[in-house]
Amino acid sequence: MSTERYSISKVGRSYIFVGSDEPLIGETIGFMLERIARTYPENEALVFVPDGRRWTYSQFYRECTAAARSFMAMGIGRGDRVAIWATNHPEWVITQFATALIGAVLVTVNPAYRTHELRHGLGDSEAQALVLIPSFKSSDYAKMIGEVVPELASSEPGALESEVLPFLRNVVLIGSESPGMRSWNDFMKLGSGVSDEDFESRRRELDFDDVINIQYTSGTTGMPKGASLTHFNILNNGYHVGETMKLTHRDRLCIPVPFYHCFGMVLSNLACVTHGATMVIPAEYFEPKTTLAAVEKERCTALHGVPTMFIAELALPEFGDYDLGTLRTGIMAGAPCPVEIMKRVNDEMNMKEVTIAYGQTETSPVITQTPYNGSLEMRTTTVGPPIPHTEVKIISPDTGRTVPVGEQGELCCRGYQVMRGYYNNPAATAQTIDEAGWIHTGDLALMKEDGTFKITGRIKNMIIRGGENIYPREIEEFLHTMAKIRDAQVFGVPDRKYGEEIAAWIQLHEGEQSSDDEIRDFCKGKIAHYKIPRYIKFVDEYPMTVTGKIQKFRMRDMAIAELGLEEDAGIETA
Repeated sequence: MSTERYSISKVGRSYIFVGSDEPLIGETIGFMLERIARTYPENEALVFVPDGRRWTYSQFYRECTAAARSFMAMGIGRGDRVAIWATNHPEWVITQFATALIGAVLVTVNPAYRTHELRHGLGDSEAQALVLIPSFKSSDYAKMIGEVVPELASSEPGALESEVLPFLRNVVLIGSESPGMRSWNDFMKLGSGVSDEDFESRRRELDFDDVINIQYTSGTTGMPKGASLTHFNILNNGYHVGETMKLTHRDRLCIPVPFYHCFGMVLSNLACVTHGATMVIPAEYFEPKTTLAAVEKERCTALHGVPTMFIAELALPEFGDYDLGTLRTGIMAGAPCPVEIMKRVNDEMNMKEVTIAYGQTETSPVITQTPYNGSLEMRTTTVGPPIPHTEVKIISPDTGRTVPVGEQGELCCRGYQVMRGYYNNPAATAQTIDEAGWIHTGDLALMKEDGTFKITGRIKNMIIRGGENIYPREIEEFLHTMAKIRDAQVFGVPDRKYGEEIAAWIQLHEGEQSSDDEIRDFCKGKIAHYKIPRYIKFVDEYPMTVTGKIQKFRMRDMAIAELGLEEDAGIETA
């Protein structure tokens, strides 16, 4: 394992602290952006491939400061919340940095939200302004906000008075005008009346420990909660992630992951901006063809994605037609990567230095990351060591004590990246961050002798069948060794006799066919009998969040209904 930039010291059992000779960044995002714009004024900062718009760093900084002044003119103060509900657009990135420049809190809203979820997010965050796009595919965002806030249709822009969302006063539409909303162009004109003195005064009153972002958890369990993150949290996380990738001002990063999530906003945007690198937006949303076309056209050196994205790109019939020779590095995160997929990403996509990152929204998000020169084994069997300035330990879920190296337990983290807390939810915060400042991730993991970590599952995803603890990841990795299988997801369903049984949803490679019996025969003699899935379903796609995280709780609910297991699950039926 490379330790070029940091030192590793283990204390006790499964505990590790990664130090660094390089201090953490003690400045706000706005001052960092200004410094980078002065250092690399002519470097391209942002490229939107669909319409060809481009900004150098000097142009990007001017655009962000103009938007920041407009937010000030609109009455947005330090600590006020500005929500953004949009797919990947340049205006999304401009809003991200504009709000940071004046100390407003950016609330990122999942583009997949519908009216009920939107009402919860805007209400829970007490958002005072909303920036949104008119529509995307079948999602009519302008219509949905009108349904949530019917007063919008008859209000003057900037003077909204809503009974349901009393804090919301301003709505800005990235597009043409609509009743009660300002167009983006009209919004950008507002800032001309804000003096240089007022703008500079606002900037200089900010502190890097101010909360700057509310990121809502993906909602894979229960209602989303707003993780409150500071300049210090996400600026340093983006910087150190970029450092681990060996990112420089010469790199160009293709970003198909959504901005609303920490992956896009921090690991992509902030990693680029802290290094003067170029952010390349291939499209509003992920599509494998447009992603690879953007890599080729823009000569990208880095590419981000979750494993399902890389799998989709590699599966394209015309994959070999794209010139990916400029690629060098990137990040794969959000889910474990099968060994065979990692080999193909390394060899066929030329991403020899691709890294694996692990974390969660509440940790800004990265806790551990494999180094750029980590071995194939490290990148497929571990999530690497902690990133600099981070403590990690593995504890027993039962006793809370640190377990020996090599023993499974819950992964806990302490460091600069731990969120301030869940917005307006001290009870949930106390359940996640203990009195000593450790955040309890809920992930099962073990620490290896070399200081790297292996994620073995979620505490709540663990299957207990007849007293045997079964970890879905192990079975999924095994199923990936069958040539016909493209991807596999394993989860537990209720069973009257054993407590739980194993279900597997399987995607086959294009043109392949299989059967339940063939899958089970493949398993026999290779894995323990109690690990062989009882229920097998062949599917074309999985239920996912916008970020590409697979929602096993939805699979479980669907399987219970399809298999008629409601009684075993304790669900009342008519």
